Amino acid sequence: MTVTGRIGKAALLILVVWALAVPGTRLPSWAAAPGRPGRDYAPVVVPNGTTLPWHLVEGVKVFHLVAAEFEHEFAPGLIARVWGYNGQTPGPVIEAVAGDRVRIYVTNRLPEGTSVHWHGMIVPNGMDGVAGLTQREIRPGETFRYEFTLRTAGTFMYHPHRDEMIQMGMGLTGMFVVHPRLGKEERADRDFALMLHEWLIEPGTRRPHPGAMSGFNVLTINGKAFPATDALVASQGERVRIRLGNLSAMEHHPIHLHGYSFKITATDGGPIPAPAQWPETTVLVPVGTTRDIELVASHAGDWLMHCHMTHHVMNQMGHGPSLLGLDPAGLDQRVGDLVSGSMIIGQTGMAGMAEMGMPVPRNSIPMAGKEGPWGFIDMGGMVTVLKVRPGLASYEDPGWYRQPAGTTARPATAEELAADGIR
Repeated sequence: MTVTGRIGKAALLILVVWALAVPGTRLPSWAAAPGRPGRDYAPVVVPNGTTLPWHLVEGVKVFHLVAAEFEHEFAPGLIARVWGYNGQTPGPVIEAVAGDRVRIYVTNRLPEGTSVHWHGMIVPNGMDGVAGLTQREIRPGETFRYEFTLRTAGTFMYHPHRDEMIQMGMGLTGMFVVHPRLGKEERADRDFALMLHEWLIEPGTRRPHPGAMSGFNVLTINGKAFPATDALVASQGERVRIRLGNLSAMEHHPIHLHGYSFKITATDGGPIPAPAQWPETTVLVPVGTTRDIELVASHAGDWLMHCHMTHHVMNQMGHGPSLLGLDPAGLDQRVGDLVSGSMIIGQTGMAGMAEMGMPVPRNSIPMAGKEGPWGFIDMGGMVTVLKVRPGLASYEDPGWYRQPAGTTARPATAEELAADGIR
């Protein structure tokens, strides 16, 4: 008879609850059988990204992160040399279950030392990943081993704590999702993980400026700028959770979702009790935090989701000087001849500039844009779309939504204006 069999299921449950509640208590390996996707948790979905594979060694989940430089495409027309994990920025989402014992190997293929901090997680001090304070740096070419038991469920992150400004500014970030073991939370039908980030990449260059404190011109969700961001797809009536993390250098992001109010259900400090949750349509995700929001996808349609800082819904070429209201009479061409890569913003506003097909500097992306079902969508950067349809079984993009007849805004007729007293 096994140990589990002898003490019985109830006793095992009490032990697990106690061990998870007491910091510093180590669960015996037999009490915390490694969580399995589909059985113990519904895996997260990472638009434009992946989760990190693992394998079991004597009950311990073993992961491997490799920090290195590589070329990354932010959107068609913009490729830059960045730093990341396993060839991705952000790195792959690490996913496990509370009570799991994890062993994470970190190989450094960067030109300088690094470390990995498990942001928001309760770990032994020597595993906290602060170079110089809790460990020595991982030198180029070395592989370090981190190992700890996951005490708390929630949405967390990982990043270096060595030369933070450069390394995080170059893209070394990632999310770490720990599902609850005991089913304390209501499972989501669709569980999305989105990392927010900001970059300064001057048009024509091929490397981010990691020392920037302002002027960020490439705003990304999971490393992609709209229109390259993948949509979040849900079937009508499903419970949807969206996990948002922000490891931008300087700026918070107020993420607004059209068509829905949602509840903020958790931070990286833990779940928010149901009586303390309140409805919102915008959630502020400050630098260095995570926020979980949840909703029931009751309304079919294509619903925009974006940062509400207006400069964060533009791409690179939307940040030039503005001559709004002036008639420069060819000044744009003359300045362009003198200053390589310059583009003056339109004299009657910027809408429409993105769809004009204007030439842009080499290795840069226009200010915004994607052709939608009703014309050009003149947005870019930190933008995606929640697509809700009835009866969806997959995450495949269902295409553009067709509104039912009579439910779409349209030009007013002269008769309607007269009937309603509008002149």
